[in-house]
Amino acid sequence: MDASQAAERAPQVGTPTMAGVPIPAKRPTPYLAADELPDGLLLVPPPPKPGSAAQARDLEGAKQAIAQRGSARWVLATSDADLFTPTSTGTMSCAAGRQIDAEATPATYNLLFRAAIDFSNSTASAKDHYKRPRPFMENGGPSCTPDAERYLRLNGSYPSGHSAIGYGWGLVLAELIPARTTALVARARAFGDSRRVCNVHWLSDIEEGRVTATATFVRLQTNSAFTADLDAARRELSTLPPVAMKRDCAAEIAALAAE
Repeated sequence: MDASQAAERAPQVGTPTMAGVPIPAKRPTPYLAADELPDGLLLVPPPPKPGSAAQARDLEGAKQAIAQRGSARWVLATSDADLFTPTSTGTMSCAAGRQIDAEATPATYNLLFRAAIDFSNSTASAKDHYKRPRPFMENGGPSCTPDAERYLRLNGSYPSGHSAIGYGWGLVLAELIPARTTALVARARAFGDSRRVCNVHWLSDIEEGRVTATATFVRLQTNSAFTADLDAARRELSTLPPVAMKRDCAAEIAALAAE
């Protein structure tokens, strides 16, 4: 490691992260204890081997992502990278048919924000075991979140924590708003694919993140604190009138359709 690399990595020691992103000081408590969490290392196969057809597919997906730099889809992917602001869950608003964030739907936001820790944790064992380098580390191309790259370099690429979180959010919201299931799961899938567009995850990383998210969602439904918060969110969504949408849903639909 040269001096510049050492300087880049030094500030990261002891910094808590989730899905490769620094966690705010007020981190929510996960619903599931470590021994209750599905083990991603057992749920997903090893990452694609060099020279395999699966690796070729990953490489092609990354090549396509670099070509999308600066596009509307790239802008949406940059927005999807946000996990820790009061508006982070707003990425699911258009699919939900109403604004979903800390201000408009606080109970629903708190449910999603807390469950995000569990969805991300479900990828940790495989991430730590395989320590797969991320696309921008291999191809030298830009990512849509350059400020996060120093953290991402120290966080394994496989499987994707962002994909697990986004897909998990889609499943939770589909439970709460069943009439919007198709739109929500489709948006959750696209949320994960935003990480490929951002050049920070391979396609296979994203696909396997959905697997760990699905197993975690099933496990969460046996947790009394989760089900209580789920009921509170359901009551909130059935009683609070929708507020004005903060997102440009037409632009979001157009960006996803152009991919």
